[in-house]
Amino acid sequence: MNKIKARSEVDNKYKWDLSLIYSGLDEFNDDYIEVENKLKKLSSYENTMLNSAKDLYTTTTEILKNSRIIEKMYVYAHLTYNEDITKSSSIELLNKIENLNIKFSQTVSYYDSKLLSLDYDVIEKMYEEYPKLKEYETYFNKSFRYKKYMLSEIEEKLLAKMQKAIADNETIFSNLTDSDIDFGYITDENGNKVELTNTNFSLFIKSKDRRVRQDAFKTLYGVYKRYKTTLSNCLEKEIKTIATLEKIRGYQSSLDAAMYSNELPIKVFDSLVESVNNGLEPLYKYFRLKKEILNIKDFHIYDTYANLIEKYDKKYSYEDAQKIIKDVLKVFGSEYSSYVDKAFSEHWIDAMPNKGKTSGAFSGGGYDTNPYILTNFQEEFNDVSTLIHEIGHSIHSYYSRNNNPYVYSQYSIVVAEVASTVNELLLARYIIDNSKDIEERLYVMDRLMSLFKSTIYRQTMYEEFERFLYEKVEKEESLTSDIMCDEFYKLNQKYFGNDVIIDDEIKYEWERMPHLYYNFYMYKYATGLSAACYIVNSILLGKKDAVKNYIEFLKQGGKIAPNEQLKITGVDLTKKEICDNAIKMFSDLVDEFERTYNEYKRSGGGYE
Repeated sequence: MNKIKARSEVDNKYKWDLSLIYSGLDEFNDDYIEVENKLKKLSSYENTMLNSAKDLYTTTTEILKNSRIIEKMYVYAHLTYNEDITKSSSIELLNKIENLNIKFSQTVSYYDSKLLSLDYDVIEKMYEEYPKLKEYETYFNKSFRYKKYMLSEIEEKLLAKMQKAIADNETIFSNLTDSDIDFGYITDENGNKVELTNTNFSLFIKSKDRRVRQDAFKTLYGVYKRYKTTLSNCLEKEIKTIATLEKIRGYQSSLDAAMYSNELPIKVFDSLVESVNNGLEPLYKYFRLKKEILNIKDFHIYDTYANLIEKYDKKYSYEDAQKIIKDVLKVFGSEYSSYVDKAFSEHWIDAMPNKGKTSGAFSGGGYDTNPYILTNFQEEFNDVSTLIHEIGHSIHSYYSRNNNPYVYSQYSIVVAEVASTVNELLLARYIIDNSKDIEERLYVMDRLMSLFKSTIYRQTMYEEFERFLYEKVEKEESLTSDIMCDEFYKLNQKYFGNDVIIDDEIKYEWERMPHLYYNFYMYKYATGLSAACYIVNSILLGKKDAVKNYIEFLKQGGKIAPNEQLKITGVDLTKKEICDNAIKMFSDLVDEFERTYNEYKRSGGGYE
C-alpha cells in the first residue's frame, strides 16, 4: 500500500498555484483591511441609496465591488484550507474571512428590502435619469420577480425573527444520522469485523460478496427502522415549516416556490416525472440483465448495486489521464482545447492526495481567480472521470466569467451539472468506442448504466416521494411514519419492477436522505443528465452548429433564465423528448453491454 505523502513531499507539478491569487498574506490582508474600512461607508448608503438614480447606481456598484473582493479572499482561504484541513493557520484564515463576510452581509442587509420598496416603473424612470444604471437591469429584474411574494416590512421582520426560533431540522437530522446513531458491525469480504456507517455502506452494498451486500442492507436499514418515528417527525416538521412559509408568501405550493426560485415552470418537473414513468421498461431490462449475469434466482434489491464486472484493475497515470482528456475534449474545437491546456499548464489543478487534504473533488474559484480544481487522483478510471467532470465545471466557469461582468457571471444551479456531465459522457463514449480492452469497455459501460439508474430514475423516484409528502401536508392530511414508509415502499415496487424482490427494509431508506430537507432539489440531477445526453448526442451525430451552440451556452452566465440558456443547445426541459432521449440512450447502452458481455463470456470472462 502506498504511503500518503505529506504535502511538502508532493511534486509541485501536481499542485495548484494559489500565488496567482495572492503572492502572500500581506496582499490578502490589504484587501481585508480595504473591505473592513468600507463597512461604515456601505452602511451609510442605507439613507441615500434611493435619493436618486445615481445614488442607487453608486450603492449597487460599491456593494458588488466589495462582494467581489470578499469572494477573492474567500476562494484563497477556502482553497488553502482544503490543502490541509488540520493546519491551524489555514483554519484561522478561513474563519477570518467568514467572519468578515458575516459583517458585510449584515451591513448591506438593507439593500433588497429598500430596493423592493419601490415600484418597478420608478426603476424604469431612473434608467432615463441615469443611463448607466441600466447595467443592472437584469439584476433588478431578477430581484423584482420576488416583490409579489414579499410581505409588509413589519411582517418580514417578524418572519425573520421567527425563523431564528424555528428548529433547524436538517441539523437535527444530520447530527442524529451522522453522529448519534450506532449502526453496529458487519463482517466484510475478508472475514474482518468492521463498523458500519452511512459512509462505508455505499462500499459494502456494491460488494462482490452477496452475503456482505445483504448484511449491510439489512443491518443499516434495520437500525433506521428503530428511528422511524423520530426521523419522520423531523422531516414532517421541516416540510410543514417550508409549506407554511410559502403559503404565507402566496405561492400556490412548495413545489411552485422551488421552481420559481430556479426560474423554471412546474412543467419541467412534471415532464420529467411523466417521461420517467413512461420509460421504466429499460430500467426493468437492466435489472433482468443483472439478474442473469450475476446468476441469482432470487434477485433482491440489495443485489441491484453489485458491479457486473467483478474485477478491473487497470491503472491510469496522471499523464495518461491528461492525454486521454485532451483527446476527448478536442471535439469542442481549438479554443476550448486551449483552456484545457491552461488548466494543466497554469496549475489550476491540485491533483494528488496528501496528508490532511480534503477528500473527494470539486471545482472552485471566483471571478478574479482561476477556476481551480481539487482531486485526489489514485490512478483508477473513476479518477480520470472525476477529473474530466471537474474540468467541465471549471471551463464552464471560465467561459462564464470571461464573457460577463461580475454581477452576471454566476450560472444557475439548474445548469451547473450539465457541462461536467457532458464531459463525463464523452469520456465514457470515447473509451467504449476506442478501447481494445473488452474489460475496460465493459467496466465503463457498467459504470455508465449505474449513473443512469441512480440519476435519471432514482432521483425522480425520490422527487415523487417528496411531492407526495408536501401534498399531504398542504392538504392538512395526516403524515405518520407508517404512511411515509408505505408510500416509499410502493414507489420502490414501481421503479424496480417484478424481477426484483423488494425487501421490507427498503421502506426506511428515505430516513437517510439529506436532500429531502432541501425543498425539491433532486430533480436537477435528472434534468442535468438528460440535458447532457441530448447535447452529447447532437455533438457526436455531427448536428449543424451543435458545438458552436454548446460553447455559446457556456458563455451565458446568469444573464438569462436557465431553460432559455439550454434552448441555445436545442434543449427545452419542458419537452418530454429531452428525458425520453436520455432513456433511449440508457436502453441502447444496456443492449450494447449485453452484446459485449456475451462476446466477453465466450472468450472465458465473466461470472462463473
